[in-house]
Amino acid sequence: MGNTIKIGFDDQTVDLRLAQIIPVKPVTPSARSSRKYKQILSSIQEVGIIEPPVVTREKSSSDIFILLDGHLRIEALKEMGERSVTCLISTDDESFTYNKHINRLSTVQEHKMIVRAVERGVPEEKIAQALSVDVASIIRKRTLLEGICPETAELLKDKMVAIGVFHILRKMKPIRQMQVATLMNDANTYSLSYARALLASTPKEELNNPEKPKKVRGLTDEQMTRMENEMANLEREYRLVEESYSTDVLNLTLAKGYLTKLLNNADVVRYLSQNHSVMLSQFQKITDMKSIADGTEGS
Repeated sequence: MGNTIKIGFDDQTVDLRLAQIIPVKPVTPSARSSRKYKQILSSIQEVGIIEPPVVTREKSSSDIFILLDGHLRIEALKEMGERSVTCLISTDDESFTYNKHINRLSTVQEHKMIVRAVERGVPEEKIAQALSVDVASIIRKRTLLEGICPETAELLKDKMVAIGVFHILRKMKPIRQMQVATLMNDANTYSLSYARALLASTPKEELNNPEKPKKVRGLTDEQMTRMENEMANLEREYRLVEESYSTDVLNLTLAKGYLTKLLNNADVVRYLSQNHSVMLSQFQKITDMKSIADGTEGS
């Protein structure tokens, strides 16, 4: 039987009086004067609470809740004179565990949040004021996925992608967009410089405007063509390694298990030591390996 997945939150939010919520840490004067606090205060004043605070039930009292995440939001509500707030109820009462795993809004999620706010009639100027950014920034985020195929958006939906990456992706056809998004996920790299390198290596026929020259600072047309070929070869080699990786790991695990059992036999070790010392040394290296990478060192 597999392990049971534990749900981290109650399936419904709850409205609590601020007096019922006990913070696990104080909000210092320096935190109250910080730009982040002022931004949160402005956001709540303009569009309300977007991300509910997270609390857990106090074991000794059914009417008291411990605040795990959202201390600045709660402090801002108190400053505004609010008396209650909608909260998420966590089933994990250890704040360090929750804060370690909490996920902030990704680039695509932020785009969807802004789109929903606009669809509900909130002016872009008001959103910009709430988030302490200019209106142009809100427009860029609202139009983030224009020209991006749904499959690519899905691949990047929970990733912290540099916003300029999407401008680069729009230059590519959908198939190439998906390839680039997959490469970014595989490398766990979502920087603008990496996206530019992948654009430079993209064949012209995979661009939306193949006749428009790709302009990459510091690279000549000849260098870019060579880079396209090298990247294509690299991608093919990467896929071959990826396809064979699970088989290699299985073979390594089986070989290591067999050799470990073999070298536990004193007679076998004695025979190999006397007649095949080099082979014994290699066998011992395999049994000491923790991963495939260990076996490639020095090769």
